[in-house]
Amino acid sequence: MASPPAAYQGSGPGGALDVDRAFYARLAAAECATAESFTLPIRSGRAWEVPAGHLCRISTPEGPQVGDLNIWNRHDPRERLWASRTRQLQAAHITTYDRLWSTLPFLRPLATVTADTLADHGTDADGGRVHDLLGTRCDPYVNRMLTGGDFDFHCHSNLTRAVMPYGLTEFDVHDVLNVFQCTGLNDEDRYFMKASPARAGDHIAFFAETDLLMALSTCPGGDLSVDLWGPNAGDPLQVCRPLAVEVLRPPEELLDGWSPPRRADYAGLHGLHRPQWGADAG
Repeated sequence: MASPPAAYQGSGPGGALDVDRAFYARLAAAECATAESFTLPIRSGRAWEVPAGHLCRISTPEGPQVGDLNIWNRHDPRERLWASRTRQLQAAHITTYDRLWSTLPFLRPLATVTADTLADHGTDADGGRVHDLLGTRCDPYVNRMLTGGDFDFHCHSNLTRAVMPYGLTEFDVHDVLNVFQCTGLNDEDRYFMKASPARAGDHIAFFAETDLLMALSTCPGGDLSVDLWGPNAGDPLQVCRPLAVEVLRPPEELLDGWSPPRRADYAGLHGLHRPQWGADAG
């Protein structure tokens, strides 16, 4: 029996959910100049800027490692990645040509995936898939609730420290994209995590549709092959590895005809009426 169709569907070619795959494929294949590069150590976080029209590539230089990614509009942090709407408009696990959508009242693509070396992973025997929007970041509050102990280097804390230089706080940290993380729903409809299938040199790349602030945490769970909680929990330190980040500038000619997406067209009245003043009032 065929599964039900997706609830959120565009109007076809040229519609709001249509993607110019040829454009993003050219960007993925281009020789790009490196604007910035760094390696993020284990159990840490860092924030950085990605100008509109640039690419950002996150990779696993030493082997599998999960990263928790947050994204904001660089000029207005109220506009940020909306994980739940992206799940509805794209997928619960994203790959090449999927877009990361922003919160209301903006509702536009912040970034588009241009490359994913794990695209062929598909769905494994347990129903697991990679690059997860189903779950969110690990945090010290849940850790305290489940274990009774404190740990200050969960992804929520790493991201909180990372964004402080940009004037942001814990309240700006939001639901993440879990890059390289393999997850799904089990037979009880409960969220599971399993060991990342990434290998040394795997990467995922994003095209910045507008000026972005990105922040990444190298998850303290490492590749998630060791349980963080429950009866089999242990310290995953031995399976923690760094992540590498590159900001890349593509050739200008590849961007001919491209422009940053506009914010949502809806006028934002929400059923309210504009006040009438002067001669037209009455």
